[in-house]
Amino acid sequence: MNIDFNKNSDGLVPAIIQDASTKNVLMLGYMNEEAFFKTNETKKVTFFSRSKNRLWTKGEESGNFLHLIAIKNDCDNDTLLVSVNPEGPTCHKGTDTCWGEENKPNFGFLSQLEGIIDKRKRMSEVEPELREDKNSYVVSLFDAGMNKIAQKVGEEAVETVIEAKDNNEELFLNESADLLFHYLILLKAKGYSLKDIAEVLEKRH
Repeated sequence: MNIDFNKNSDGLVPAIIQDASTKNVLMLGYMNEEAFFKTNETKKVTFFSRSKNRLWTKGEESGNFLHLIAIKNDCDNDTLLVSVNPEGPTCHKGTDTCWGEENKPNFGFLSQLEGIIDKRKRMSEVEPELREDKNSYVVSLFDAGMNKIAQKVGEEAVETVIEAKDNNEELFLNESADLLFHYLILLKAKGYSLKDIAEVLEKRH
């Protein structure tokens, strides 16, 4: 790696700390050349603390170490992206990140969709006359119960298999989307989420 530690007069480069699994940004620190080499040697992220004016290994007092997975530099060779497995909360205030956010997996739009399904599930627990959306399809499925939800997943699975044997890509993708959508509803009905499934797959891996 060709890191330009001399670009700034203080010899420091920003080090963006990212969870290797969730891809969430946990914090921002600074490294000089000595901190960089110590991080690689010990496999525990070490910064140069500007307030303490010395090397500082994250977790040396709290035990909340950042275990190194990989480091790469940017196109200008003056910023580092450090992938880690965090041990405990990252922020000194006790939160997962220095932005006060929970460090949980994010599956992009699918996570947004899970949030919408969760909202519909909570709506189904409200008396019908008090519901915001009285014509929600998802709410109607939760109202119908587990057997109906499981039945819909089965139906969509069969339709997906049928389309997989054909050559109509649009129909196959649409049936696949229907299957995944109803499977997310089934997961929520059972009290689980994509995060739980991802954990099972990671253990198998």
